[in-house]
Amino acid sequence: MGQEFSLINGALQKRVEGVLTVMQYTLFPDVTTSALSITNGSTGNPSFGITQFGGGFTVSKSFPLYLEGNAALSRFDPKFIATDGTETRDIPAKWTSLTGTVGIGWDFPIAPELVLRPIANLMLGHMETDISVAAQILGLKTGREISFLEKGQLNAVGFGGSLMLDYEHYRRDYDIDVELRYTSIYLQSIPGTWDLVKGETLAQNLNLWTRWRAPTGLTALDAPVRYVLEFAYSYYFGNQDDVLGFNHLLSLGGGFELDVSAYPIYISRIRLMARYRYGEYVSGYSIGLGISF
Repeated sequence: MGQEFSLINGALQKRVEGVLTVMQYTLFPDVTTSALSITNGSTGNPSFGITQFGGGFTVSKSFPLYLEGNAALSRFDPKFIATDGTETRDIPAKWTSLTGTVGIGWDFPIAPELVLRPIANLMLGHMETDISVAAQILGLKTGREISFLEKGQLNAVGFGGSLMLDYEHYRRDYDIDVELRYTSIYLQSIPGTWDLVKGETLAQNLNLWTRWRAPTGLTALDAPVRYVLEFAYSYYFGNQDDVLGFNHLLSLGGGFELDVSAYPIYISRIRLMARYRYGEYVSGYSIGLGISF
């Protein structure tokens, strides 16, 4: 049996703490990261993507309980270099994370059409590793770090809260929605995580989301068809700052909305949206479907 292989400057603990930080991009409904994919080599770890689904609603004006939920799947493919002292080999890894977050809050009216909404959040996350590497690597004598890359896992819990200002200005000819949200959630590993990679981090995010809706003059399904314009901005600070090569993202969106409230279904509106996202060193686009109840 040859010499034991170990990682060169693997910084495995730092990389895994980076996975915790990556989870922070999936903590609440955010159009800037709802379908984010990064392949820019400037991140140092290309091949990263997020797909998430979520939303929130207030029960009623007479009972202003706010509820939200979010589920996300992310993929992070870092590359490591291993050596036994005489030769080196690349080890591309595949890390898959699944997260879920719930939130509960209450709306406090502070002005006409404007509410202050404190929200308590709880998050659970799970990450598994899998080496995508030639069979000869797996057949070599390996150290604990490479063993983790083969079949390791990390479980995490997060708890914290958000504070949101929500402005809703609805008129016959147009609607305006504006949300300004600050979120702070502390994440830490929990039992089920390998001792080698226990960690913790603090997620902090400031998000602005705006939407304009107005009739197009067309009708369908006995209701007006509306056009929708959207703008969103997210700023990541604390431990999130520059983890993926950027600390802010902007999103510009446009689409159409169909009112189906005249029909006996639970959905009131359906929106088809195209969005363009950009930030420092990153850009992309997506097409998505949104619904209102």
